[in-house]
Amino acid sequence: MRDHRKTPRHLTITVIRRDDPVSEVTEQDTIRAAGRYPNIVIRGPVFGFAAQAPEDGPGWRLLSDVSDGFPQHSRDALNSHLWFRAKDETNAGDPLREQLLAAVARLETEPLNELAVGETRYRVVRGDEFARVGSEGIEGPRPTDPDDPGRDIGDRCRSPRCRTTGFVIDHAKATGVMESIQRMELLPLRYRAPRIPQEVREDSRRALRTHPGVVLLPAAFTFAERKQASWEPMAGLHPTPQDARATLYNYLAEFLPKLEQDVSPADAETYAEAAERYRAGPPRDELRVLGRRFQIIRVERMIRVGPDGPEPPRRTDTDPYGPMRLHPPLAEVERRERREQRERSAQRERNARRERRRGRRPPTHG
Repeated sequence: MRDHRKTPRHLTITVIRRDDPVSEVTEQDTIRAAGRYPNIVIRGPVFGFAAQAPEDGPGWRLLSDVSDGFPQHSRDALNSHLWFRAKDETNAGDPLREQLLAAVARLETEPLNELAVGETRYRVVRGDEFARVGSEGIEGPRPTDPDDPGRDIGDRCRSPRCRTTGFVIDHAKATGVMESIQRMELLPLRYRAPRIPQEVREDSRRALRTHPGVVLLPAAFTFAERKQASWEPMAGLHPTPQDARATLYNYLAEFLPKLEQDVSPADAETYAEAAERYRAGPPRDELRVLGRRFQIIRVERMIRVGPDGPEPPRRTDTDPYGPMRLHPPLAEVERRERREQRERSAQRERNARRERRRGRRPPTHG
C-alpha cells in the first residue's frame, strides 16, 4: 500500500526550472563554479535573528544580516529591535508596548534564544559560513553576482543595501536546479577536522539529526589575504563585490598603517599609492603590493532547518559575555524628549518675539 503522508517542509526541496535568460545564465555560471571550486572550507558559525509572523506562514523572516560572531551579539540586536519597535510603533498604555518591553526586560537578564511577542515568534538563528576552493585557489565573485562596478570605491556616502535582511527561510520554497543540487550536497556537511574540539564535532553531528534541512542565504563578499597555507578574511561581509573592493581600498589607503605594527612611512605611502591605482582602474578582484596578495572572495552561508524552523545556537558555540541593559527605560526617554520639545518650542517663540520687536516677519518653521 502506498504511503500518501505529506513530506515535512524541513525535508522538502522543491525544484523549479526557470526558462528566462537571466536564470539560465545564472545556472550555467553555478555549474562552471562547481567544477572550478569543488571543495568547501567552513570558516565557522555566524548568528542573526529572525521572526515568524502570521503573514509569513511557516517561514521565518531574517531581521539581521546573519554575520554576528557570537549568539549574544544577536540577542543584543534583538533586544534593540524590540525596544525601538516599542518606541516607534506604540504609545504609552498600548498592550503591544507592554509585551515588547516585557520581552526586552527578559533579554536584559536572560540569554534567551527564543521568545514570543503577541502572535510573532522571535529566534536567534545559527548559520555556517563557508567558501569554495579549487586548484585555482579560493572562489571570487561570479559574473552573475549582483554588483555595482561603476561606483567609485572611494565614495563613503553610499550605504550598502543588505540582501540578507528580509530573506525568508522556508525549506520548501522553490529553488533553481543547481541551488537545489548544492543544498543536497550540503546536507551531510559538519565539522570533522581533528583541530576542532570533540564536543563541537559531536554537536555538529547531532545537528544533522535535529536540523537535517539546509537553506542557502544570498552570497556575500569580503576581502582576504593569502597566507602561507590559507586565506585569511580581513573584513566583515558585504552585499556586493564592489562594496568589498571599497573596503579593501579604505584598508590600504587609511587603516593598514594604523592597525598593523612596524609599517614604515615609506611602506604606508606605497600601500596608499597602490590603493589609489586600484581605485582609478577598472574593477579588479586581486591586488598585490609589497609581496602581499589580497583578493575579493565570495562567501556563502547555510542555515540548518528542523521541524520547528531554523537552528538556534548550539550549546558549544562560543559566547564570551552575557546579557545586559542596552537602553534606558522608555518612559524616561519619552519624558526627556517631551521636555526637549517644549524647550525647542519655547526657544522658537522667544526668537519670534524678538523678530517682531525688530519689525521683521518671523521665519516659518516646517
